[in-house]
Amino acid sequence: MTVSRRTFLVTAGAAVASPAVLRVARAQSAEITLRLHHFLPPLSNAHTKLLAPWAKKVETAANGRIKIDIFPSMQLGGTPPQLYDQAKDGVVDLVWTLPGYTTGRFPLSEVFELPFVADRTSIVNSRAAQEFAETHLYQTDFKDVKVVCFWTHDRGVIHSNKQVEKLEDLKGQKLRFPTRFAGEALKALGVNVVGMPVPQVPESLAQRVIDGCVIPWEVVPAVKVQELVKFHTEIPGSPTLYTATFLLAMNRAKYEGLPADLKTVIDQNSGAPVADMAGRAWDEASATVLEMVKKRSNVITTISEDEKQRWMTLTQPVVDGWMTAMKEKGADGGKLLEDVRALLAKHAKA
Repeated sequence: MTVSRRTFLVTAGAAVASPAVLRVARAQSAEITLRLHHFLPPLSNAHTKLLAPWAKKVETAANGRIKIDIFPSMQLGGTPPQLYDQAKDGVVDLVWTLPGYTTGRFPLSEVFELPFVADRTSIVNSRAAQEFAETHLYQTDFKDVKVVCFWTHDRGVIHSNKQVEKLEDLKGQKLRFPTRFAGEALKALGVNVVGMPVPQVPESLAQRVIDGCVIPWEVVPAVKVQELVKFHTEIPGSPTLYTATFLLAMNRAKYEGLPADLKTVIDQNSGAPVADMAGRAWDEASATVLEMVKKRSNVITTISEDEKQRWMTLTQPVVDGWMTAMKEKGADGGKLLEDVRALLAKHAKA
């Protein structure tokens, strides 16, 4: 039998991904098979601590009638910025992605990514983000898909081959930025910003295309940043410099085509419970990675509160610019930002 290259690649991808998703014993064979596509390696925290456990929960709740195959590392083709459209267009059934990979496409969701808005913990950010999404995003930014969950990571950290203790240390550094507003904020701080998806970071660091990157601790081992740079800079307290939002989304037609009881399974494994899973996974991973980096004798610096105030002042025009852009789109950016800050304060007290 002749096997096409496409068939081989898909089969090979499934073989690589399958060990990370242990199948539950089923009372009956699966009626529905869903393919979940994402951009990080199968040993990444997102895959092992969130996506695989979530898939297993869905399979168990469906009594084996749903099977979820996870394809990491873009095994089904395309690039990370194309993931949302892969779900929207039915190329795959489910995706995990960053809305920020498609600049300006999801303007309301970007409020969480503005500088010095987010909490330093993922659990607070994620609970607030999911609640905000249910109110503001399901019928606007993400109307073309079935939203399983919307959440954010914890504090972003500056990782560099040069120690950063103050604003002047950032001047002229080439740093990879993860989202539009993280990039604008870093640019306001004097950084030469370079945009790229996370999977490109290791090679870019190794070849000195960039001097460093801005990512949360959780991502560090997946792209071996701790081996490629020696210096790491934290922002004290909350709000923090930046966060990035994440989206677990399902093709709407696939969801609508499910039997009613299986729709209920998806619904019961969506929203706040998944945001909690995500928030805890990110915070636990960050704490673990931070300890690992400390043991490597890498240098971890926390800027002073006075220095943080300098950064906040310089990046405020980024926030003002977003609110102006929202006004031009007919949205009240000030009210959206007020809602986000209220939700963050609410969940910080919980």
